[in-house]
Amino acid sequence: MPLDDKMKPVFMISVAAELAEMHPQTLRMYERRGLIHPRRSSKSTRLYSLDDVERLRRIQQLVGECGLNLAGVERVLEMEEQLTELQKRLEDLQADMERLAAQAREELEAAHRSYRKELVPLTAPGEIVILTHGRGGRR
Repeated sequence: MPLDDKMKPVFMISVAAELAEMHPQTLRMYERRGLIHPRRSSKSTRLYSLDDVERLRRIQQLVGECGLNLAGVERVLEMEEQLTELQKRLEDLQADMERLAAQAREELEAAHRSYRKELVPLTAPGEIVILTHGRGGRR
């Protein structure tokens, strides 16, 4: 399913509550606490997306299985969002680092190629080298 489809608000509160296995009044309470932000239709009907339903399930898990109160749930959700942002930033930085490392390798190889042309043949002690037209000639 494309990402945009998961974010599209399509479920009314009764359907979202059923999908999240909770009472609609619980959804309203979570909305008042700022844990969930349903969109509104032109007639002010609450509309929930699949992402919203997944978030509601996560809230239920934190309350039911972990025994957190809503303040704890709020903090955990904030930290999970921060972690997601940091992971994305880390991925971006790793991609930048790989790109810069490849660029540095290319520049290093170019530098190596450029000075290979300037190499002078090694001579025996006392031997004189005469450079002609950029090339060494032995005498």
